[in-house]
Order: sequence, then structure tokens, then C-alpha cells
Amino acid sequence: MTDPTASTPVLTLEKLRADVARMVGEAPEDIALTDNLMDVGLDSMRMLNLIMGWNEAGLKIDFSDLAEHTTLEGWWKVLSARQGIQE
Repeated sequence: MTDPTASTPVLTLEKLRADVARMVGEAPEDIALTDNLMDVGLDSMRMLNLIMGWNEAGLKIDFSDLAEHTTLEGWWKVLSARQGIQE
């Protein structure tokens, strides 16, 4: 039986990769965890669009939270911690 008080994460690693891939017009499997997101075409405006979507879904995150990280791996460390996901 599941705990009804446990919240479902807004974002999973797979959804993160799919959201970024959609934003840059790539297949999710073509973006590695260690790829520099700027090199695959993610600019600041696309990044803001992603953040706004995640905020609307309930994940409160700011541009500055992710700006210092350039990979999915770095973003996931921040986003999973924000959601209380234990690695």
C-alpha cells in the first residue's frame, strides 16, 4: 500500500531529459547526462520556458538555481534535491 501523504515528484530524470530534448528539437536518447546543454542548443530563453513550465506544474525553481550547471546531471542534482528525491 502506498503512503497517501507522499507526494509524486513533478519531474523525473526521464521527463527532464524529454523536456530539454523537446525544447531543442532532439531525441531524448541523443542527449547524454554529461552533454553541455548549451552545445545541444539550449539558450537562456528556452531554459526560462522550461522553468516556467515546471513552476506551473508545482516545482518551484528559479533560473539562478540551474544557471551555474550546464548538464542534465547537474540540473538533476538540484531538481531532485528540491523535490526531496534520494539518489
